Amino acid sequence: MLKMDSHIHSEYSPDSHSKIDDILKVAKRKNIDIIAISDHNTVDGTSEVLKKTRNTDILAIPSIEISSTQGHILGFGCEENISQGLSPHETIDKIHDLGGLAIIPHPYCFYRHGLLHKCDYRDLKLDAIETKNARFIVGYCNSKAKKLSEKEKIPSLGASDSHYYKFVGDCYSLIDCEKDIDSVFKAILKNKIEAHGNGTSNILLSKYLIEKNVLKKFD
Repeated sequence: MLKMDSHIHSEYSPDSHSKIDDILKVAKRKNIDIIAISDHNTVDGTSEVLKKTRNTDILAIPSIEISSTQGHILGFGCEENISQGLSPHETIDKIHDLGGLAIIPHPYCFYRHGLLHKCDYRDLKLDAIETKNARFIVGYCNSKAKKLSEKEKIPSLGASDSHYYKFVGDCYSLIDCEKDIDSVFKAILKNKIEAHGNGTSNILLSKYLIEKNVLKKFD
């Protein structure tokens, strides 16, 4: 089983300042085998991490977090930008056209653009959902996603959704595959994956947000 964090934000997201090098250092320290830089509406972070992980022990999967009209969707495996502001159906079709998987992050989290808060999953050609997203307050949204995954046999992923490099790997997936992208995709689609980990400390998250949004203004 390999350890994967499939949803990490870098400085290429407008709400993150994490350098790719810092993300990689934490991933290595936490024995993460597979990562995906899933920045908001850009693959610039993906392009950088693919170069920096070449000939290393870490496998980087291309990814992007796309803002559809109804919520966020991960284009897992996509190396090209997909326009924001498309409908969920159009966005998912674009992901599949590029050979990627459509993964729904924080599906029921209404204050973080969770897609399934507004859309019926039965109307979507989704490939997997996050059931352990580390950025939660009480855990209700994760629990609801887990129940859906178990009921409908939808592949279930864990991910840090880290916007600060120190939180990389707080939640993660254990996946039964080889360390190559095709094997990762097949394992997800065959549901050979488990969500693990604990939520990011709300105390540490609050401290980070204060430093980022308040104290920086006085530097």
